[in-house]
Amino acid sequence: MAYFMLLMTTPIQATIQQSMALAKAHYENFPVASVLLPKDLRAPVGLVYAFARQADDFADEGELSPEERLALLDGFRSQLDQIKHGATPDTPLFQALQAMIQERDLPLEPFYDLLSAFSQDVVKARYANFGEVIDYCRRSANPVGRLMLHLYKQATPRNVALSDAICTSLQLINFLQDVDVDYRKNRIYLPLDELQKYNITEQQIAGQHSGGTWSLFMEFQVNRTRKLLQSGAPLGLALPGRIGLEMRMIIAGGERILKKLHHVRGDVFNQRPTLKPTDWAYMLYRAVRKK
Repeated sequence: MAYFMLLMTTPIQATIQQSMALAKAHYENFPVASVLLPKDLRAPVGLVYAFARQADDFADEGELSPEERLALLDGFRSQLDQIKHGATPDTPLFQALQAMIQERDLPLEPFYDLLSAFSQDVVKARYANFGEVIDYCRRSANPVGRLMLHLYKQATPRNVALSDAICTSLQLINFLQDVDVDYRKNRIYLPLDELQKYNITEQQIAGQHSGGTWSLFMEFQVNRTRKLLQSGAPLGLALPGRIGLEMRMIIAGGERILKKLHHVRGDVFNQRPTLKPTDWAYMLYRAVRKK
């Protein structure tokens, strides 16, 4: 009961409320997830999202220097170290996280992995091959899925493997959607060796040109990502009740974006695919029908 007792203190209670607000403001799928999740999981999920969002902002937002960004991320890392060694963290966010981690028996490694990925964003802007991209996804996306499984008390080895496939594929989908957005931050998450294979240059991305072999390149990326997403799809049926429904909706959302990417022949410069109300309705239908 330590976690719930801590929630009764004013600073921590405010932190929980701010975490929920931050999650709802920054994540398109959180309003749906907050309804589908069991009520007792909403605050813990909000804390995980708040941790990830704030750390991601350290790496991305504002006019900070790389050294300042890394220092902020190191500050988060030192707070995790205090939790690891049984000391009391300095901030309400990490005090709430500490109580929740102890109450829910969560591993610390996923939190450290997220910080590792965000720190990498500060210092690395290009990826030589698909293996490097996958290694980044292992630390930037998979940890969130693993934490969710631990919160659900469904973190079996098989479920973790399925979750990793889903989370990595969703991160890859985001990279495909946001080629232009990422390039404006001087980042390219597409494998450089594969761009070279299709004779695509950085100048083509900078110029937002979808001609030449771009559509073939994107179709290759979409097909590979779809296979990875499908390999994790059994998790939607393995998880029980409302969490299984939520997972099936997440998988259906990834499938919809991939279909839209295929439909526009990968032209994310002029037709970036997004989920519209009709898509959400279709995703809910698929999730309920377990299709």
